[in-house]
Formats: sequence, structure tokens, C-alpha cells
Amino acid sequence: MIKTRKFIPFFLLAFSANALAEEMSGFGQAVDSLSKSVDGFFSDYTGWFVSLIFKSVPIGEASFPLIVGWLLVAALIFTIYFGFVQFKRVGLAINIIKGKYTDPNSKEEGEVSHFQALTTALSGTVGLGNIAGVGVALAIGGPGATFWMILCGLLGMASKFCECTLGVKYRTILPSGVVSGGPMYYLSQGLSEKGLGGLGKILAVGFALMCILATLGAGNMFQANQAHAMLTYAFDVPSEYGVITGIVLASLVFSVIVGGMPSIASVTERVVPWMAALYVGMALIVIVANIEQVGPAFASIVEGAFTGAGVVGGFIGALIQGLKRATFSNEAGVGSAAIAHSAVKTKEPITEGLVSLLEPFIDTVVICTMTALVIIIAGLNVAPFDGSGLTGVTLTAASFTETAGVFKYLLALAVIMFAFSTMISWSYYGLKAWTYLFGEGKSTEFIFKVIFCLFVVLGATIQFGAVIDFSDAALFAMSIFNIIGLYFLMPIVKKELHSFIARVKSGEIKTYDTK
Repeated sequence: MIKTRKFIPFFLLAFSANALAEEMSGFGQAVDSLSKSVDGFFSDYTGWFVSLIFKSVPIGEASFPLIVGWLLVAALIFTIYFGFVQFKRVGLAINIIKGKYTDPNSKEEGEVSHFQALTTALSGTVGLGNIAGVGVALAIGGPGATFWMILCGLLGMASKFCECTLGVKYRTILPSGVVSGGPMYYLSQGLSEKGLGGLGKILAVGFALMCILATLGAGNMFQANQAHAMLTYAFDVPSEYGVITGIVLASLVFSVIVGGMPSIASVTERVVPWMAALYVGMALIVIVANIEQVGPAFASIVEGAFTGAGVVGGFIGALIQGLKRATFSNEAGVGSAAIAHSAVKTKEPITEGLVSLLEPFIDTVVICTMTALVIIIAGLNVAPFDGSGLTGVTLTAASFTETAGVFKYLLALAVIMFAFSTMISWSYYGLKAWTYLFGEGKSTEFIFKVIFCLFVVLGATIQFGAVIDFSDAALFAMSIFNIIGLYFLMPIVKKELHSFIARVKSGEIKTYDTK
């Protein structure tokens, strides 16, 4: 009898484990059914909106999304209009970040430093687009897509410069010291100064609505979903446990965003450098271990850019994929980064515009190029480049593990860090759009933060293909409202730039020891 009693706990444990497995299986089926129902609803009723935003025109054998052209043309116009500011003033931008033009004894309005604003905005753009997006570009556009990604990133620097300067110029400082800024404010206030108040209000409200939708989907659910997918890929975590991943992520996110912008900035200024160092470090190890292949890799990038060998649509196909992925990755012209940069401590709007132009360079020119080199060196993307083989994050992950198997786990860690940092940054973007529409106040902010965290759990638990497509469309719809306003307001930015440069040269704006 005593011997039998000894086995009772084990029987109970086995029964409990079996019951839990059955419960999780039943839960998984219920989640799958709900996913299909909600996805079907969004596919039926929002499919037209997605098709409209991502409308493509045929160019040869390839299709070119008009929204990509909208962003690219704007970047080119701003580059020319501002006299190639991203190339001429990059040294000045670096000095501003280092604090050369910041008086240490002066107390400026704002919530964060130039560096904190930069890292917060970077945490919103450096992410899965750099990992999965580049994999898609090279799987379909071949190595030549990398060249066009770099070019698009360089042009996009001018778009960031324009929108982030305006974000600071037209921001609102509340009595508490909290800052609210971004396209909602410069569209309404800036255009009102030009006698276009009605148009400005329409653009501002349209932008805010799209920003909230993009925040809950692309900046939230998609990130949580991919974080759990990487846990499943690297550590064999059952997909049914997504709700647990979601609760953990939501708890971490809430613990950060509840403190507002200062709390978010204090986290991103630590997380972003480390996650970038981890990812770039992995890429450098692959490159150094295969140093003899770096020359041929760059040669294939240049050759593929102008010949499009093996790519559907040839040269045009490579061009389209490169431009498409770069615009999706750095979000230059979308307007989201201007919300983060608005919170900077400065009385000179142009200083933050100059700092922000470094974002597309870091995001696209550096990190995306590193990813592309790893994929090309691994040689897993071979012609024909039609996306039929490895693509997206699977291509990138497989390329890293060609050099060292441990990279599978390190990449999973990088993806989770990218997803987490993206979520906390986008929570701030969505919050500012939310308070613009529904008013400032602690209760209004708290409601949004709770909703945001609930969507984190949903995103990790449920597969929402059509919902994510809709939120992606909302994200790029933000650029339509934003860029229309930028065309009207870019003379203001040019005036600010010329004034600042003149005062720097005359010595009116002093320099300070940054040691």
C-alpha cells in the first residue's frame, strides 16, 4: 500500500500534463478557428483598401507599387531642394549628437536628448524589415536589389530631415513638460499659417487615424507574432504557447511605456546599441570568416543592379525589389519618426532634423547591407530569383547558420529584441496620435496603453494575415497625408536650415567641449 502511494503523485503529474496538453490542443483549435473568422472578415471588408494603397502598375515583367514611387519621388525632390543636405551636413549631424552645440548649463524644453530621440526612432525602424525584408528582396530581386536599397536609403535621409525638423518646430509643450508632436501638429498648425487650415486639419486627422491602425498592427501584433515564431523556430516552443509569449511581452512592454517618453528613451538608448552591436557583430563574423568572398559579393551587387541576371523582370525587377524593401524598412516619408524626434530637448528645430537624417543611413545603408552580404556570401539565394526557394527570415536565418550553428539562437534573440524595441517605440507613436484625436490626459493615455498591451497578447496568439495586411496599408497611407503637407511646408525647413548654418558660421551659435 505504501509503495502504491509513492506512485500516486507521479500518476497525478502525468494526468495533469496530459490534461494540460489536451487543453492547449483544444485552445489551439479555438484560436485557429477565431483567426480564420477574423481574417476572413478583414479580407472581405478591407481588401479594397489594401489593394488601393498597394496598387501596382506593370513595368516589363515586374509590377511597381505606386506607393513606393510616391515615397521615392518625394525623397528625390527633398534631396535636390535641400541641396543634398544628407551628404553635406552629416559631420554637423554627428557633432550635434555628441553635444558640441548643446550648452550644458542651459535647460531646454523637451523630454529626451538628441541621442535618446535618435535611438527611440531607430528602435521603431531597425527590426524585422532588416532581417526578413532583405531576405525577400534578395530572394526575388537577386543581389542587385542591394544596390537600389542603398540608393533609396541615401535619398530617404532627406525625407527624414524635412519631417523631423517640422516635428520639433510645431510641437506642443504641455504644462507638465510632456511633449506632443509629429505630423498631426505640423500638418494642422503649419498649413493653418499658410491659410490652408481646413486641408491641414483633414490631413492631420487622416494621419492620426492611420497611425493608430498601423501601431496596433505593424508596430504591435506583427512584432509579437514574429517574436513567438522565432521562439518556435529556434527553441521548439509550441506554437500553441503564443498566449504565454504574448503575456510576457505585454508585461515587459507595459512596464516601460507606463513611464512615458523618458522611460521609453532610457530603455531604447541601452537596447538599440546592444541589439545593433549583436546583429552587426554576427554579420561581421560571417564576413570576416569568408573574407575572400566579399569582393565577389560586391561585384555581384553592382552587376546585378544593372543587368538583373536571373531576376524576373531583369534590371527593372532588381530595381523594384530594392526600392520596395528600402522604403518598407526605413519608413522615410511615413512621418512616424517625427513623433519621437519632437520630444528632443532643443530650441533649434533644424538640429533634430540633421540628427534624424542619420536614421536611414544606419537602418538601410549599414544594417540592410550587412544582411545582404551575409545572404550573398552564404550562396543560398541562387537564380532564378523568383521567391520559390528560401525567402524572408528563413533565408536570412539559414544564411547566418551556414557559418555557425549557434547563430540560430543569437538571431532569435536579436529578433525578439528588435520586436520588443519596435513595440515600445510604436506605442509612443500611436499614443500621440490617440491623444491628438481624443485629448490629452492620464486616463486617456492609460486606456490606450492597456489596449496596446492587449493587442500584444493577441498578436502572439492569433494568426492574422489579412489584419496585418490592412495595418501595413494603413502605415503607408500615413505617407500620403504626410508628404502632401511636406510639399507645402518644405520652404519653412529650408529657411530654418539657412538660418542655422549662417549662425554657426558667424559664431552666434557657440560650440562646447564634449569631453
